[in-house]
Amino acid sequence: MNLHQFKFVQTVAKTGLNLTEAAKVLHTSQPGISKSIIEFENELGIEIFVRHGKRLKAVTEPGKEVLKAIETIQHSLGNLRRIGEQYRSQDGGTLSIATTHTQARYVLPNPIAKLRTDYPKVNISLHQGSPDQVAQMLIDETAEVGIATESLADYDELVTLPCYVWQHVLVMPADHRLVHKKNISLADLADEPLITYHPSFTGRTKIDAAFAKSNLTPQIVLEAIDSDVIKTYVALGLGVGIVAEMAWSLDNVTASPQPLHMRPTGHLFGENVTKLAFKRGAYLRNFVYAFSQALAPALTKTTIDHALQS
Repeated sequence: MNLHQFKFVQTVAKTGLNLTEAAKVLHTSQPGISKSIIEFENELGIEIFVRHGKRLKAVTEPGKEVLKAIETIQHSLGNLRRIGEQYRSQDGGTLSIATTHTQARYVLPNPIAKLRTDYPKVNISLHQGSPDQVAQMLIDETAEVGIATESLADYDELVTLPCYVWQHVLVMPADHRLVHKKNISLADLADEPLITYHPSFTGRTKIDAAFAKSNLTPQIVLEAIDSDVIKTYVALGLGVGIVAEMAWSLDNVTASPQPLHMRPTGHLFGENVTKLAFKRGAYLRNFVYAFSQALAPALTKTTIDHALQS
């Protein structure tokens, strides 16, 4: 058996047992994949896939166990490569980070800049996506570190640690009627056209839950994944924005078609916790620990190692 066979079996399973699609992904021939898998099955003495003629129909029960074992082997190989880089490159290499747009735009610039100062041989590969995509990139080992507010804790394959707590804020034109209202309520907001995040991003579930608990139906007139997009449409007068507090800065007061005003809403929508995640059992290089602590000082090497081993 060899690593090519492992990759062929894994790719065929991930492409829905479609040999043609697997051949495209692997840049090889369909007959070559079929032959390699059959040789692998003969060596193991079991069938990994159920066949109907030349077509693959399903993964057998022993095949499911084989796929689990291959994933473990691939994960261990990834750790071996990172160990080699750690001691060969003298704190050099590439740190792949998977995160959402809000984190990449507003939270990560300073920690990444500090990492580049402390570890000038380290390059950064930044992958952006939805929280579920961030989780999948960690599981697939496309990324080594994941940062998001939603979803990460829902995956057993991942170890998650809290980074920081934040709240949503209202963003509205400086001349909006709610600017001078002392106590803004959910009922007040339900009467306004609202501009906020897509349901799977940046704490949107907390917003929806708050309105539902009060039996109110918000008027969401525009959804986006980008905080800057939300603020742009607010400045154009399309509605009141609800964004993450880290997306607000003093620049927003003047860097818009018209001045914007901000009001905290923690009392309405509660707090959110952004999490840092690693694949369970991962080997972390020195600069990964350094980046994690630059992001959240409480995330020391001892804290992270304890979480990974528990």
